[in-house]
Amino acid sequence: MSVSYKMVVDDDRCITSKRALRAILYTSFTNKRLGMDNTIKLAEQFAQDYALHKHVFATAESCTGGLISASITAVSGSSAWFDRSFITYTNKAKMEMLGVSEEALGSYGAVSGIVACMMVKGALKGSDADIAVAVTGIAGPTGGSQEKPVGTVYIAFKRRCDEHCFVKRHLFNGDREQVRHSTVCEALNGLLTLSASKSLQEAGYSIVS
Repeated sequence: MSVSYKMVVDDDRCITSKRALRAILYTSFTNKRLGMDNTIKLAEQFAQDYALHKHVFATAESCTGGLISASITAVSGSSAWFDRSFITYTNKAKMEMLGVSEEALGSYGAVSGIVACMMVKGALKGSDADIAVAVTGIAGPTGGSQEKPVGTVYIAFKRRCDEHCFVKRHLFNGDREQVRHSTVCEALNGLLTLSASKSLQEAGYSIVS
């Protein structure tokens, strides 16, 4: 004896589901497009900044994997104001390329203000830049903890002429892509702020020697 099954599809529900899916996809695409446009607008400001201040920049990137430098160099002529990027995704890379100490990594972890400051100092030491930024964090979806949840990112800035650096712990919302995008925007804004000789303390950054 054979048994046959027949699937009954509710046309109205099917159409509604398709519309909902299209709306979700459209919203996702629009948000990505707006985010990209915002990054491009920030990157374009570096050309204007160079015309005024003649500052050259460098980046030390962990969780962003080169996205900050990619944003800056998306603008033609950026070799005038951008020197180089250190993409140090592993602890070994941080130690070898930026001089981050094994002791600091062991005591505080790669995602910490101390390590971010060491990274930015190393970026300046290993480059011809006037101003540098360093980022280290947990973009997710894995790797978070109660102490350092997904979205935790430490960002450090330093001018070559200063003895100190500026560092702040951020907790960005969203998925991996959104966390990384927020980090990029914060990094670009911070570089432009320092280049204009403005303080980052008003934005909640602490001074660390």
